[in-house]
Amino acid sequence: MNRSLYPAYSLLLAAGLAGIVGCSGTPAPAAPAAENTGGTAASGSTEAAASYPVTVTNCGTEVTLKSPPERIVTIKSTALETLLALGLGDKVVGTAFSDGPVPESLAADAASVPSLSDAAPTQEAVLELEPDFIYAGWESNLSSDTAGERGFLASMGIGSYVSPAACREEGLPGKLDFEDVFAQITEAGDLFGAPDAAAALIADQREVLDGVPPAGEGRTAFWFSSGRDTPYAGAGLGAPQMMMEELGLENIAAGVEDSWASLSWETVVAANPDVIVLVDADRNTAESKKELLASMPATAGMDAVINERYLVLPFAAGEAGVRNAEAVADLADQLSSLP
Repeated sequence: MNRSLYPAYSLLLAAGLAGIVGCSGTPAPAAPAAENTGGTAASGSTEAAASYPVTVTNCGTEVTLKSPPERIVTIKSTALETLLALGLGDKVVGTAFSDGPVPESLAADAASVPSLSDAAPTQEAVLELEPDFIYAGWESNLSSDTAGERGFLASMGIGSYVSPAACREEGLPGKLDFEDVFAQITEAGDLFGAPDAAAALIADQREVLDGVPPAGEGRTAFWFSSGRDTPYAGAGLGAPQMMMEELGLENIAAGVEDSWASLSWETVVAANPDVIVLVDADRNTAESKKELLASMPATAGMDAVINERYLVLPFAAGEAGVRNAEAVADLADQLSSLP
């Protein structure tokens, strides 16, 4: 073991930090509730304290908290942005594996959060921050090759939670809808001590969705996430399908029972979608996808490519989370201006 980690290990083991996660469905004992240190979510601290302990089953692991976590590391944008949207940015001691800039409305709170790495962080980088909890966007973020397996983290007194829409412990997920997204926000509010903020956020998002017309008008769409030789597409069960249905778009991959799927270019060309949704990521930009589609003879002849009927959204907005409602509104605006 790296000697630089000895102080962090000792502190974590001695402190019995607030969030403890039990593995194999058996919760480990949680530490006494820590005093709330204030911050933007402090107005709900009395109600939050009265609601503990909180126990949820998350990706097959039982998570029990006696008090709100105070030192949280987030992995992936969906995790960070959920906490920022709940007014808990002051509890985030580090973040990693960002999928791009946070929304402008959250940028001020995000500015003070240290970035650990552009990819999934190592155990060493995480433990040096002495966290009491890790909130991950994907199950793979909590492995022996990254921040640590959940059982190991629990033995160190570190709780963990994965965005529920990413759970695969029972195989394929069910079809996602906005009620699932709102349930996830509610659960995060309960876990992290911000139930009132979660309720207010959900009310705001319902209002946004209520104001979005079905601008797709039954047009077909291809949700192009990544890939050159083989396109990776939004399929029939996940957030892309949920948002396309809200918009009145018919997903060409709706029949694929998964959240995401590898299609063939032949399948895409044969479907000749009316609209192409381009996921914009630092590692795989929307502009690079436009260039790819225009450069391949087969796809260059598609009507959507010829007429540049593209919709663009950030990578993080395409995963289940606090961005989805605003993403639907933004895509509806883009649809209304297409030829």
